[in-house]
Amino acid sequence: MHFKPDCLHFLGHIPCKPHKNNGFHCENCPEYTPIEKKILIIKLGAMGDVIRTTPLITRYKSLFPNAKFTWITLFPDILPKGEIHEIYKLGIEASLYVTNTDWDIAINLDKEKEASALLKMVNAKEKYGYILKDGVSQPVNELAQHKFDTGLFDDVSKANTKNYCTEIFELCGMEYAGEPYLLDNHADKGFTWNLPTDKKIIGLNTGCGDRWTTRLWSIEKWVELAKMIQDAGYYPLLLGGSQEHDRNLEIQSGSGADYFGNFPLNQFINLIDHCDAVVTQVTMGMHLTLGLGKRIVLMNNIFNPYEFDLFDKGEIVQPPKPCQCFYLGKCKLGTSCMEDLNTETVFASLERVLNK
Repeated sequence: MHFKPDCLHFLGHIPCKPHKNNGFHCENCPEYTPIEKKILIIKLGAMGDVIRTTPLITRYKSLFPNAKFTWITLFPDILPKGEIHEIYKLGIEASLYVTNTDWDIAINLDKEKEASALLKMVNAKEKYGYILKDGVSQPVNELAQHKFDTGLFDDVSKANTKNYCTEIFELCGMEYAGEPYLLDNHADKGFTWNLPTDKKIIGLNTGCGDRWTTRLWSIEKWVELAKMIQDAGYYPLLLGGSQEHDRNLEIQSGSGADYFGNFPLNQFINLIDHCDAVVTQVTMGMHLTLGLGKRIVLMNNIFNPYEFDLFDKGEIVQPPKPCQCFYLGKCKLGTSCMEDLNTETVFASLERVLNK
């Protein structure tokens, strides 16, 4: 029996879709599509960074419409399966596969040693990003030097005026043209929410994880903001995961804002998709909001604001005085400067974003 392993539909271990749907065989299949390029992307984490790497898929698809994409990550569930042909979680099975396959383009955007080692092991005509050399991650070529330097030296990072997508596109030898994030809103899952239809829904993503707690805004501030949102005729909806559950219960009790609880990732994404705007700090929730094309008010203190592309959907608000704790997990002054960011400033930004 004849088969065509160079076809974009060919799977090898199970029947392809053209055969299952129409009974076609390889020798006379009208849907035969030769693979134009085999492209491997290694982007393990964090989850938000995985989301904001997806614009590369859009660009490469425009360059090579019949490319085959394979992605290695620690968060396979966040990636859009309809856009990427193969998604694997990092492990021995994935490593065996990608190191025994010939690639046209292989990209590693992580400086973790395991990711850089994997790029070193794969056979590819073109390699971009970071590779393991002398036991540490290093740029595979000059294209990756800028992004590498901003991760090593605080003064270089503070002086940087390029957003994340611009940097990773340049790392791959391309110019970023505003390609959006790719994110499934999971509207086909049948999730239902008891939400008003006559008010604008304002998501309040109240947490920031446990790595950089210097970003955290106090419960009292969130309570004040939720009350202002209600008084303006909007509908405040508290958002967060299991880490924010107790926090959100307290904010709900103090403000009367609605809170449905915390949910699995796909359900949480769908809930955000029902919001008209989201107020958030630099968290996974920020990336989900941007990936869904929602309006956003982004509170920031410890990161370079140039890093974030809001796609003309929102504003960045910051404390009135420059933060002294660049990329630090704990405030070295004792009290985070986020407490100097008042609710009036955040609410005024929200009003501007809603009225754009």
